Amino acid sequence: MRKTRTASFRSGARPRTHAKAHATRKDSRRSRTSHSIQATQAVSTRPKRDEQYLAAIKGFELAVQQFTKQNLEKAKPLFEKLAASVYPEVADRARLYLRLCQQKLERSAPAPKTAADYYALGVAELNARNLDSATEHLSKADKMQPKREHIRFALAAAYALQGNSEAALEHLKAAIQLRPGNAYQARHDEDFQSLRSHPAFRSLVRADASASASTS
Repeated sequence: MRKTRTASFRSGARPRTHAKAHATRKDSRRSRTSHSIQATQAVSTRPKRDEQYLAAIKGFELAVQQFTKQNLEKAKPLFEKLAASVYPEVADRARLYLRLCQQKLERSAPAPKTAADYYALGVAELNARNLDSATEHLSKADKMQPKREHIRFALAAAYALQGNSEAALEHLKAAIQLRPGNAYQARHDEDFQSLRSHPAFRSLVRADASASASTS
């Protein structure tokens, strides 16, 4: 029995067969693993984009906090970085705040003349929770350029914080019609906390979620 086992081992036939089968199974596992990784990457692309968007929003909020506290030297570089964001709504707002920072630092801020000027002042007042002043500036911006989604969205937020749900929903609906992505932003914006249980608000933000699901 011992000789038989030794001869069989020395012949090398069975070990080569096992080695070949092992290599085949290993290649098969590699192939399955590769396909699994590719599938996971494809599925996770969208969540990663959502995480990056939320990170950009968080960075913007931190920059605004510094601006509101008049820490302009700290706020300015943050807005400069955000101005290069791949998300247009973040980059546009960051550029407006950046201009305000520069004006305040130069101590030569001119009186507002354009819709962009009134919008920038309105958003600054909104974040400082000076809501009456915010709605005043933003309303002037809206009258000068009535079909700007970012102005309508800011007005919606200001009215929501004031507790004026009717006006807030009217402006939010217009903002979403002009840019459907505003529904996603509204779902994650704490300024709309007072509208969370409102059926019209839920309908507006769900409509965007359904549209996104049907295109994915």
